[in-house]
Amino acid sequence: MASRQSTVDYIVEQIAQAGTVYAKKMFGEYAVYCDTKVVALVCDDKLFVKQTAAGKAFLDQVVEGIPYSGAKPYFLISGEKWDDNQWLAHLIKVSAEELPLPKQKKSADRRNSTT
Repeated sequence: MASRQSTVDYIVEQIAQAGTVYAKKMFGEYAVYCDTKVVALVCDDKLFVKQTAAGKAFLDQVVEGIPYSGAKPYFLISGEKWDDNQWLAHLIKVSAEELPLPKQKKSADRRNSTT
């Protein structure tokens, strides 16, 4: 079952205070970004946040989930928590702060250069 756009839109709206947040559709589901970093996934209308030490320390109770077959465990955030936008935005913010910046992609010009 694919996630509904309305679910993704609601989550992005709720975490807007965390920074520059947006979602991109990927493989029928969604990656959630905060300041250029993938911090979460929305799969089957469930929110999975990447595991970080800061995120774990912030959570009252850690529940893990697997967003898709072969994935590493993520924090599974229950739908009841989504309505607390300050709590959810803080979780996303502390998680994003701990995650590394994405690796720079090589430009096409450099790969095709013969010099």
